[in-house]
Amino acid sequence: MIDTILILLNESSKILFLLIPVLISVAMIVWLDRRVWGLVQKRKGPNVVGPFGLLQTIADALKYIFKEIIIPASANKTIFILAPIVTMTLALVAWAVIPFSEDLLIADINVGILYLFAISSLGVYGIIMGGWASNSKYPFLGAIRSAAQMVSYEVSIGIIIINVLLCVGSLNLKDIVLAQQNLWFIVPLFPMFVIYFISALAETNRPPFDLPEAEAELVAGYQTEYSGMMYAMFWLGEYANILLMCALGSILFLGGWLPIFDIYPLNLIPGPFWMITKILFLFFLFAILKAIVPRYRYDQLMRLGWKIFLPFSLVYVVLTASFLFYFDLLPTRVIE
Repeated sequence: MIDTILILLNESSKILFLLIPVLISVAMIVWLDRRVWGLVQKRKGPNVVGPFGLLQTIADALKYIFKEIIIPASANKTIFILAPIVTMTLALVAWAVIPFSEDLLIADINVGILYLFAISSLGVYGIIMGGWASNSKYPFLGAIRSAAQMVSYEVSIGIIIINVLLCVGSLNLKDIVLAQQNLWFIVPLFPMFVIYFISALAETNRPPFDLPEAEAELVAGYQTEYSGMMYAMFWLGEYANILLMCALGSILFLGGWLPIFDIYPLNLIPGPFWMITKILFLFFLFAILKAIVPRYRYDQLMRLGWKIFLPFSLVYVVLTASFLFYFDLLPTRVIE
């Protein structure tokens, strides 16, 4: 009995040590996003609340907490309330398998990449539930767009991941990082990294693919009828997903927690520092693109996903497999 309680306490502390930094970093990257956007447009961005405006996001979150939650009379109340909870929960649950160093992760499972893929596929349900339960045409159209967009780009992300798995021979995220000790996968798989990055933008509904919440056409998309903390939960889930995609990109292509060069001063720096730096670098690219790229038209978005990215990534899988087979570089795993 005491052993069970100790195990539960240990696991709970692990979860808290992961969730609290993720929630704090979501607040910080919203600030970073707005600062980058402001700098590109030659203005300051948030700079009043707290030093350098760092507490602005916390002030916004507090404002949402104290705002009234209004549920439309015609809405399906149960599903309407569940939608933001599902979105936020799934966004946070996915972090369980992300390794920040060789020892610093909650669940070291052999199918980590499959788990992430399954969770990100489920993420679309929260959005569909929110759009449908609102019983209004704009949220419903936003939800349909979002579902189609996420499903379309998940296909190409899946095929891109196959390229990495061919080089590693394992679905474990730790193995994927350790396989990059001599060479990061961004070097041989650079076209795949570019496609992954653009697909991640579409998967997380970020500009230039923010069609589900296109203000000019759909008011605020699937979030139109939401207010108060329920709106904040959607917003939290969205940014947690963006960070997750950045973390996955750094694990698959940028060597995760490994230093840039395995030489004396650099390999003294702890792994989590490198991991967080790479996540921030990828997020900085996300933020820059938001400020400098115009929104895609819906038919262009679908054409890009199905007619360009999908065939190209399929061809690249064949090329990767052929290269590894011809030069006898295929990973061989010893089954114990």
